[in-house]
Amino acid sequence: MRGKFQILYLLVLCLMLPFCIGAGPSGQRLKGLLEPSQIVELSSQIPGIIEEVLVERGDHVKKGQVLVRLQSGVEKATADLAATRFEFGKRKVLRNEELQRKQLISAHEKDEMETEARIAELQLQEATEKLRMRTILSPVDGVVMKRELSPGEYVGEGSIMTIARINPLNVEVYVPAALFRKIHRGMQAEVRPEAPFNGVYIGKVVIVDEVIDAASGTFGVRAQLPNPKGRIKAGLNCTVRFLGP
Repeated sequence: MRGKFQILYLLVLCLMLPFCIGAGPSGQRLKGLLEPSQIVELSSQIPGIIEEVLVERGDHVKKGQVLVRLQSGVEKATADLAATRFEFGKRKVLRNEELQRKQLISAHEKDEMETEARIAELQLQEATEKLRMRTILSPVDGVVMKRELSPGEYVGEGSIMTIARINPLNVEVYVPAALFRKIHRGMQAEVRPEAPFNGVYIGKVVIVDEVIDAASGTFGVRAQLPNPKGRIKAGLNCTVRFLGP
């Protein structure tokens, strides 16, 4: 009977060993997952027909880079017309400055010319903004995960492509409840991605959940891991050790 209890004790000890290395969180290696820090479903503010798509799936993009252009012939013509009207209005006001100084035109005529020039300026701003919206820029630095549409297709409210921001990466870890209050924001995290992306990287804790999941007896912790050259790939499993007392 004593031998059975010894065997049972050893089995329980082996099961608990991964969670009992060391007296504090720095002694434990926990399982985690590397994820993009942001996933953007890129769409258009206005409907239209796609003229060109300048990137493909897997391409790295920079914030502000042109990704998609919609057909914009009508909008360009409208903007050109508004610019012409605006320039004409400015010249008209300048030509009549001398007449205004000599009081050869009435205050009403002066006000009318200045108002027309101001209206032309606002119409130009509106037309320019509508033209600008026909060009879609990347809102983040990242990598194209998925491309939904191609030139010639109609874009409405749906997604054109999906972009993942991979610098920094999020490291999502589910931590045993025994470590609650022992892990805090700002603490360093030692991250080891799975093979073949071996290596040791240092991140920083940015989120610690305040609610423990009753079913699993764990709480969530997020660390952010710098990834300036994109060498560490999102979607990998990893182990995490929190560095601190």
